[in-house]
Amino acid sequence: MIRPNPIWRSVAILGVAGLVLTACGDDGDTATPKSSDSSSSAPGAKGDGELVIGTLLPQTGSLAFLGPPEFAGVDLALKEINDAGGVNGKPVKKFDSDSGDTKTDTASQSVDRLISNKVDAIIGAASSSVTLSVIDKIVGAGVLQISPANTSDELTKYDDKGLYFRTAPPDVLQGRVLGDLMLADGNSTVGMLVLQDAYGTGLAASTKKSFEGGGGKVVEQVVYDPAAASFSTEVGKIKAADPEAIAIIAFEETKKIIPELVKQGIGPKTKKIYFVDGNMANYTKDFPAGTLEGVKGTLPGVASGEDLKAKLKAVDPALKDYAYAPESYDATMLVALAAIAAGDDSGDSIASKMIEVSKGGEKCTTFQECADLLKDKKDIDYDGVSGPVEFNDAGDPSEASIGIYQFGADNNYTFVEAKAGKI
Repeated sequence: MIRPNPIWRSVAILGVAGLVLTACGDDGDTATPKSSDSSSSAPGAKGDGELVIGTLLPQTGSLAFLGPPEFAGVDLALKEINDAGGVNGKPVKKFDSDSGDTKTDTASQSVDRLISNKVDAIIGAASSSVTLSVIDKIVGAGVLQISPANTSDELTKYDDKGLYFRTAPPDVLQGRVLGDLMLADGNSTVGMLVLQDAYGTGLAASTKKSFEGGGGKVVEQVVYDPAAASFSTEVGKIKAADPEAIAIIAFEETKKIIPELVKQGIGPKTKKIYFVDGNMANYTKDFPAGTLEGVKGTLPGVASGEDLKAKLKAVDPALKDYAYAPESYDATMLVALAAIAAGDDSGDSIASKMIEVSKGGEKCTTFQECADLLKDKKDIDYDGVSGPVEFNDAGDPSEASIGIYQFGADNNYTFVEAKAGKI
């Protein structure tokens, strides 16, 4: 169970053991609510009658390993949507693009191309920092944005004109679970290597709050530049602090950090190491066998069941990872269902119905089932493959699960248990 903590008011958590689940705001101000009044009509029709979705997902950059499952989730959803007749009588059209990462201007250029192609909604980005670099351009164009993997708490209160949503939970939840996990494993001190961006520092703050709220102590926190050629100095600071455990909040640079930890004698064979969604990947080809054995990590979201995996593999036979595929699938489904509920495909119209189709109505789990209910003028509550979704007024999922995983001798990870909570 996740321990109660009266000073931590942002999230109420319940422990869930045995579920097969897998998956990258402080107190005070309240986020601007998005429209969710089911009795109100959508804004006047502004769309052209054809729903066009763009993807802004990583094909290159530090999160490129997340791209294939996210693209597969979108493609599977669109196949099912179009096989069922599309949206408002027409097939849904899609344009793919690369989000890259914050070291390049790839995302901004991709957004320009998507907007020029008159997309109504954009699925992505995966990186919170990438989203923060382009969100103003997207919502300023009247385009809805929904991310399957953004977790930065900064996005909860962002002035997004009511056009930003996400199917992944904010990091206040993952940080709580990670802090509890390290305490439950018997660690009283931890050192943290933290990526210098909104995602890294935000997740580190939530993790520290949880860990120290439970009686632990963060004895060293090193915020690093992901473009650094070497991490010897940063790892040296962690070594000098001599923590019982090390949390690595990182992206692709993990491939450089782990060898440096091993070199300095504080690798997984010596210290308890913990990863997060940004570096939970298959490292079979990157490290000698056994390097990561015993390392644990957290991933927001739910596991892809065998049935979903088979469908995703049919879309992309080369698929090996499934992180955020369920969230990508559901993001696409919710956009399509909201467009049907609105009777219009413009970004504003879709946004006006996103909360409504995610909760409070008649339960449905497939596009065909939900679309039939909407055609009968019924209010729906879409429950997806990533969970119940149920957007709150900020466009965040109001409840979610965080999967806990452990690496084996093959340097790949398997599911251990899950923790679920309301946000």
